Amino acid sequence: MGKFVIRKTNTGIKFDLKAGNGEVIATSEVYESEAACRKGIESVMKNAPIANVEDQTVEEIVAAKCPKFEMYTDKAGEFRFRLKATNGQIIAVSEGYKAKPSCENGIASVRKNAAEAEVVEI
Repeated sequence: MGKFVIRKTNTGIKFDLKAGNGEVIATSEVYESEAACRKGIESVMKNAPIANVEDQTVEEIVAAKCPKFEMYTDKAGEFRFRLKATNGQIIAVSEGYKAKPSCENGIASVRKNAAEAEVVEI
């Protein structure tokens, strides 16, 4: 089972969503308060399982309605995704993946783990 790990940073508080194997599969922005961070977690739990996927790595991008995962390539040529809530705000981002299927697996893992993850504070 996955878990959301809340941790403090130099500039605020953020969370990582970890899969059952302990790998970080998504990370949040830095929030000013723990309450805001917990709202971000609730939003990921609610939106990830039902989010559409918008593949921005293809020539003809088919726009998807929020909530959605946007899959794209970064400047280094790696595949990444960001999860956007119904209001269009980014609520979680991924690491870089060398291959597109790995990125797609990351999205599937976030969908699966977000819905049933426990919240842990460090």
